[in-house]
Amino acid sequence: MRAPRFLPLLLAVLAGCSTLFAAGFRLAAPISDHMVLQREKPVAVWGWADAGESVTVAFAGQTKSATAGADGKWTLKLDALPASAEPRTLVVTGKDGHKLEVRDILVGEVWLGSGQSNMAMTVAGCNRFPEEKAAAKYPLIRHYRESSSHAAEPQAEGKGAWQACTPDNVGGFSAVLYFFGREIHRETGVPVGLINTSVGGTPIESWVAAETQSSDPETKANFDTRLKDYLAFDETKAGDLHKKQMATWKAAVAKAKAEGKSFVTPAPKDPLAMRRFKGGPAGLYNGKVANLAPYTLRGMLWYQGEGNAGNPGLYEKQLSQLVTSWRKLWQDEVPFAWVQLPNYRDSDSESWPRVRESMMKVLALPKTGMAITIDIGDPKDIHPKNKQDVGLRLSYWALASVYGRKVPAISGPLPAGDKAEGSSVRVSFKHAEGLKTRDGGAVRGFRVAGADKVWKPAMARIEGAEVVVSSPEVPAPVAVRYAWAENPDCNLVNGAGLPATSFRTDDWEVPGAPATKRKK
Repeated sequence: MRAPRFLPLLLAVLAGCSTLFAAGFRLAAPISDHMVLQREKPVAVWGWADAGESVTVAFAGQTKSATAGADGKWTLKLDALPASAEPRTLVVTGKDGHKLEVRDILVGEVWLGSGQSNMAMTVAGCNRFPEEKAAAKYPLIRHYRESSSHAAEPQAEGKGAWQACTPDNVGGFSAVLYFFGREIHRETGVPVGLINTSVGGTPIESWVAAETQSSDPETKANFDTRLKDYLAFDETKAGDLHKKQMATWKAAVAKAKAEGKSFVTPAPKDPLAMRRFKGGPAGLYNGKVANLAPYTLRGMLWYQGEGNAGNPGLYEKQLSQLVTSWRKLWQDEVPFAWVQLPNYRDSDSESWPRVRESMMKVLALPKTGMAITIDIGDPKDIHPKNKQDVGLRLSYWALASVYGRKVPAISGPLPAGDKAEGSSVRVSFKHAEGLKTRDGGAVRGFRVAGADKVWKPAMARIEGAEVVVSSPEVPAPVAVRYAWAENPDCNLVNGAGLPATSFRTDDWEVPGAPATKRKK
C-alpha cells in the first residue's frame, strides 16, 4: 500500500525544529524557584528575550552573558559549581530594565525520570504512605513535575514547577524518583533534584523523536503504522461508540444494584480523553522531553515497557533509540538506567519475559544499568505498590557506578555465558557473589531443552558463581531458560538478596498467542 501523500510532509513537521516564540523576557520553565542545579558540571541556563538583546546571568559570584538569536532564544553555561545547601538567587538582566530573579536555588545532584504509569505513580499510592509522609522532612530534595501535554512537533517551552520535599507535598512526587533520590541524598549528603516527565499507559514510541524512529529501517514500519492510525482516528465515531458503551455499563451497574449484587467492572475509558492525554507517536517526546534539554543532569531513569508488551520484538531497538537519542538531545552521555518489568499475571504469555530480555540486552550500551524487580511485583496489579525497593535498587547502581560508593551489590545476577557438559548445561553469572536461593531451598525456575526444542523442568545446583542445570528427561540439553514467565516461580539471588534476571540461552521464536490462564 502506498503511503498517504501527506505523510512525508507530516514527518518533516514532526521532526522539525523547536517552535519559535514571540519576543518576551522569560526563562525556560525548569529555571525557576526552588530548583537544584547540577554540581561539578557546566550548568546550562536559557530563556528568551528580544532578538539581538544582550542578557546577563549572575549566580554564586559568576557573571555570564549571551545574546538572543533571531528567534529570541539565548543559552549560556555557568562554570561548574560545588554542591551547596545554601539557598541562593540567580539574577537575569537585559535591556530597558528587564530583570528576572530565581530564588531558593540549591546545587547538588539532578536526575531525570520518565516512563509510563509506574514512574508516574506517586508516593501517596505506595506501601506505608502514612509513615513515608511523616518521615518526608527533606527540604534539600526537590521535585519538578513537567506538566505539559503532547505536541505535534518539538516544543522549546514547557510547563512545570519545583517543590521542596515536605510531609505535606511528598504524596504527589513520583515514588520511584523520590525513593531513589532519598538514597542518593542520604549517601552523598548533597541536595538532590528530581525531574519527573511521565504519562501513564504510553508506549515507548510516544517518547522517541519522530526522525529517530522513521529513519531507522527496524522501526520505520511500526512508526508509519502508528502515525497512520493516529491520523485516521475518527473522533465522532469513537465518541458515539463510547456513549453506547457507557450506556450499557450503567445499565449493568443498575441491574446489579437492583439485584443486590456487586459490580466491579470499571467504566469504559473515554478514547477521546485518552487521545488528548497521550497524543500520537513522538508526541510526548515533542511536548514533555524536548523542552527540558539542555537542563544539566547527572543521569536519567526510565520505567516503562508494559505498553509495548504486545510487540516485544522491537523493544530492544526502541529502548536503544531512546537512550542514544536522549543523550544526543542533551549532548551528554549521561548514565542511564531502567527498571526491568516485574512479575505480573499468571499466564503462559511470553510477552513480559521477552520485554525483560530486551531490557537486559540494552545493557550493552555504555554507562547503563537495570534494576531487576521480578520478585517485588504484584501478580494481580500492574501497578505494584512496593516502589521503595525499586528506588533502592536503582540507587545501588547509581551509587556504585556513578558515585564510586560501596554497595551490597550493583545488580542482581546477570547471565555471563553457558556451556553444554554432557547431560547438563553450566551457566555462569556476573554480579553473583554469594549466589544462593532466597529461601534456602532447592533452586527453582530453570528449564532445559534438547535439539527437539521441548522444554522440561530442570534441577539446578549452585557452584560458586555458576549454576549447573540438568533434567533426566533431557539427556543432551542444548538450551536453558530461567524464570521465563510473566509471574515465574524462581528463587535465585546473590548474597545481597537481589534476584537474578529472567533469561534464555536460545533464540527460538515461538508464534505469539493470547495470554491464557496457567493450569494449576
